[in-house]
Formats: sequence, C-alpha cells, structure tokens
Amino acid sequence: MEVCDADPYLLQAAKFHGEPSDVTCPVCRKERLTQVSWVFGDELKHASNSARSPEELERMATMFEEFNVFVVEVCRTCSWNHLVLSYVLGTGGRDGRRRGRRTAAE
Repeated sequence: MEVCDADPYLLQAAKFHGEPSDVTCPVCRKERLTQVSWVFGDELKHASNSARSPEELERMATMFEEFNVFVVEVCRTCSWNHLVLSYVLGTGGRDGRRRGRRTAAE
C-alpha cells in the first residue's frame, strides 16, 4: 500500500461532493485538501458507503435512526488521504439522544 493510494471513487467524490479545507497537502504541498464525508449504516441500505454533502447529512439525520459518518481529507493532486473525524448522526431512536463526535486520534 502506497502513501498516496486514494481509491478512484474517493477522488471522484472529492471532486463532486467534497468541501475545500484550509489545509495544504502535507505530502505534495501543491493544493489544499478536500474533505469528503462518507456514510455507513444498515438502515441506509443502498445509500450506505457513499459520499454526502453537509446539506444531505443534515437531511439524513432527520430521516434515519442512526448512521456513521467518516470525514476523510484527500489531496486530488497526489491522492494522499486520511481519516480526520468520525461521528454518529440520526434521530437516536425513541429517546432522541445523539452520540458525540470523535477525532481520528480518539
């Protein structure tokens, strides 16, 4: 596995669904990183394992009981990528509780 090994689907998602960050790529230093939010969850069915915009995440959080979000920073130039943050969204079921966010280091 290479340092710069982003899946082609991740690179495409960065182009169409990503949010630009203020952080320059630490590997190639040629461009700013793009943050991509990936969703996973049994309840999502066919929507699981896909990139979503912040607006879509907000809407999905009111529609599904629980799903995981993984925020990945990716460089579209050299393909370097890493997990920045993971958290759980959703209605929380009957009690309405939501779980908190965690950084990748936690």
